[in-house]
Amino acid sequence: MSAIDTVISALKSGVSGTITVAGDAGYDGARAVMYGGFDLKPGVIFRPDSAAGVQNAVTIARDAGVEIAVRSGGHSNAGHSSTEGGLVIDLRGLKAIELDVAGKTVWAETGVTAEELTLATTDKGLVVGFGDTGSVGIGGITLGGGVGYLARKHGLTIDSVLAAEIVTADGMLHRIDASNEPDLFWAVRGGGGNFGIVTRFKYRLADIPAFTGGMICLPATAETVAGFVAAASAAPEELSTICNVMPAPPMPFLPAALHGQLVILGMLAFAGDDAAAQKAIAPFRALATPYADFITPGPYMSMYPPEDADYHPTAVAKTLFMNRIGGTEAQQMLDTLTRSDATFRVTQIRVLGGAVARVPADATAYAHRSAPIMVNVAAFYTTPADKVKQTVFIDGYAAALTQEEKGAYVNFLGAESPERINAAYPAMTLERLRRIKRQYDPGNLFRLNQNIVPAD
Repeated sequence: MSAIDTVISALKSGVSGTITVAGDAGYDGARAVMYGGFDLKPGVIFRPDSAAGVQNAVTIARDAGVEIAVRSGGHSNAGHSSTEGGLVIDLRGLKAIELDVAGKTVWAETGVTAEELTLATTDKGLVVGFGDTGSVGIGGITLGGGVGYLARKHGLTIDSVLAAEIVTADGMLHRIDASNEPDLFWAVRGGGGNFGIVTRFKYRLADIPAFTGGMICLPATAETVAGFVAAASAAPEELSTICNVMPAPPMPFLPAALHGQLVILGMLAFAGDDAAAQKAIAPFRALATPYADFITPGPYMSMYPPEDADYHPTAVAKTLFMNRIGGTEAQQMLDTLTRSDATFRVTQIRVLGGAVARVPADATAYAHRSAPIMVNVAAFYTTPADKVKQTVFIDGYAAALTQEEKGAYVNFLGAESPERINAAYPAMTLERLRRIKRQYDPGNLFRLNQNIVPAD
């Protein structure tokens, strides 16, 4: 009997959860992930319905020597949500939410999506900040940090984490917080899935009595791009922004003549009353006459637009931090995007600071607290040969943008080199993570991630 057959047999022998293997009607749907370009065929997909099921699955796979992939929302840029021939532990069966409105906390299992948890909490006037996509699983985004629409006001997602429950490589379930196993608690807040499988998180909730946000589309010039960054940097902390410099998509509200021309597709989110929001947003509207302006007061859920479950984009991307984006840097971005022959390309700019920067660099495994700007550059590809070509383009583009601020955001890394993974963590942070990895996963069982190798 092969190792994977041993795992399948053991899972079928009383482990609570759903088992899917090749040939089953739901196999292709169960193995699909969000990004295109990945066609991995797991030996078995196991969807546990409890933490005990996760424990059993980890123990069975470890003892059989079978590779484990962990799926929460399936949004890994590197394809780590699946495995070729191994075991996928699919957490989407773990959906419990325990909301304490009076105490302003929530326990949520890691099969819950950002949209699902946001809907459950904002109905009560409370919120925890995640990213900019509702279908992302809360497990993955939280473990890597969580940079989203509330970051400048309320910090990263990990800054709201009060506790977690995690299954480690020995099959044990640990409840961790600042007092119980504090090193492991520190590591899971930014260190990714290297230390085990988190089955649920406890978050502190923030009040969100009013919200104004939405999309604005502006002409893309060196002046407007630099001006957008300057306005975002000077804005009150209640305002978080995303500036996407990109070819105008064929959206019905944009004139046909504009389609394919470079524009700014900006996302603005103001956590506060509308009068203050309008004052904070005014500098962006003053940059140029908008092609479209959908910024309005309303529910925070409006920042999560509907998604097409059948959309699986194929793209290569690089993430980096920058110190400044003035006219020179903005023109460089526009010139580079104009020269590209990719079917679609984008430069995404997120101004950080605020609550993100007030947390000490050594308080969590996400240590880039002082980085003022995060930039992601991406190009879509159509064929394997085009992927090679666009990878060269993106590598060169990211290198040309690199300034004094070094490093990378681990949640936005793709299938990159160990050196790039290490760059996500300053030297002292990485060394501490490696020591904790050695303590909890010395055999590197949990290696399908942006892998931190156990210390020697």
